[in-house]
Amino acid sequence: MTKHNRAFWLFVGPFAAGLLVFVYVPIGWSLLLSFFDARNTVTPSEFVGLRNYADMLTDGPFLSSLGTFSLFALFIVPLTFVLALALALLVNQIGFMQAFFRSVFFLPTACSYVVAALVWKLSIFNGLRSGLANTVLGWFGADPVAWTVSTSPPWYWLVLVTLRLWLQLGFYMILFIAGLQRIPRVLYEAAALDGARPWQSLRFVTLPQLRTTSIAVLLLLLIGAYQAFDEFYNVLGTDRGYPPFARPPLIYLYYTALGSGGQDFGHGSAGAVILAVLIVGVTLLQGRVVRR
Repeated sequence: MTKHNRAFWLFVGPFAAGLLVFVYVPIGWSLLLSFFDARNTVTPSEFVGLRNYADMLTDGPFLSSLGTFSLFALFIVPLTFVLALALALLVNQIGFMQAFFRSVFFLPTACSYVVAALVWKLSIFNGLRSGLANTVLGWFGADPVAWTVSTSPPWYWLVLVTLRLWLQLGFYMILFIAGLQRIPRVLYEAAALDGARPWQSLRFVTLPQLRTTSIAVLLLLLIGAYQAFDEFYNVLGTDRGYPPFARPPLIYLYYTALGSGGQDFGHGSAGAVILAVLIVGVTLLQGRVVRR
């Protein structure tokens, strides 16, 4: 082994070992458990084949949870994409204090999802007159709103979507700014010489040049929406459990595998595999559609 190879494995080895032990081994073991009846144990016991998958695909609450995360993705993905792109365009055009504005918008990304969820739940949308949202409504003579428990209309979506927007908007703005700064200025100069207006430069120069960045952003947004857990669990969960009206797949699988009614790792693992396959399928389909 050469000196360069030893140096490579010295730096990469610990991370590769951690990735193997804490990511790939659990994924493989979960896939194995999905074919067994594993209750109250992570050791496979009785082989059941595809029965766990059939049970999950015909399970009403699990299918309902898939609908919940689809609705969440329908809200959060286009909103984040459009707002992050708009912020990136504005910040990229600023001729002064650009680094300051990038930092201000990116700062919420460093905040914990759990901490932000508790702030949203206990301070901004706590359902009391003293909450920030209800205080603002009171200025206009409106009655207080029980934001996290109201299902008609479902105001809890406003809480969840604004929380996720605040946390992730700055990260995707930075990605778009990086894409914008890679666009050659000569393209805009050529468009200006041809008499292109600002919106035409945006449509025919900026957006086509951002295609690769846009695909990456959409993929990350979809995967993140599918994996939503912290904000749902901490905003809507109570000491009496979790309400079924807005239960995403990860929370349903959490209760299936670790619930008080018995630990069912077989069905929980099968549901996790189904969710992973669905994420991969939708991601590949979305990538192909955007490329076209």
